[in-house]
Amino acid sequence: MFRTTICLLRKDGQILLAMKKRGHGVGKWNGIGGKAQESETIEQAAIRETQEEIGVTPLKVTKVAEITFLLPPEKNYDQFCTVFWCDSWRGDPQESEEMRPEWFALGSIPYDDMWESDRHWLPEVIVGKRLAAIVDATKDGAMNYSAQYVDNFA
Repeated sequence: MFRTTICLLRKDGQILLAMKKRGHGVGKWNGIGGKAQESETIEQAAIRETQEEIGVTPLKVTKVAEITFLLPPEKNYDQFCTVFWCDSWRGDPQESEEMRPEWFALGSIPYDDMWESDRHWLPEVIVGKRLAAIVDATKDGAMNYSAQYVDNFA
């Protein structure tokens, strides 16, 4: 199972999402992130991925969700994803070969152009809930979602 990250930048009632331009998830809006390297903490991975994908250095990240994604076995891409809010960073978001960032008002998030599961967990995170969730997309092409709210992460 891969360890992955999503970093969500926010300011002035907006959230930064990025259009994936290549690889897994091409054509979808998502937070910034990717796979953690074996030698780094998940926080270090979130910072590194944000630097690589949009040229921004998060100054502080706050864990808001842990999501286990169970994907069809033939994809071999199950992952344990840690989601972070980021309210302070250095630099201005820039397009890269992999991602095209864009700011969205919190009430105008393009869910139709995102992963189906984002419609479940992202609204919860936006209103300040912390959660541990499971997204199971292995059952007959359907997606099953379940979540528990948590007060704090260990």
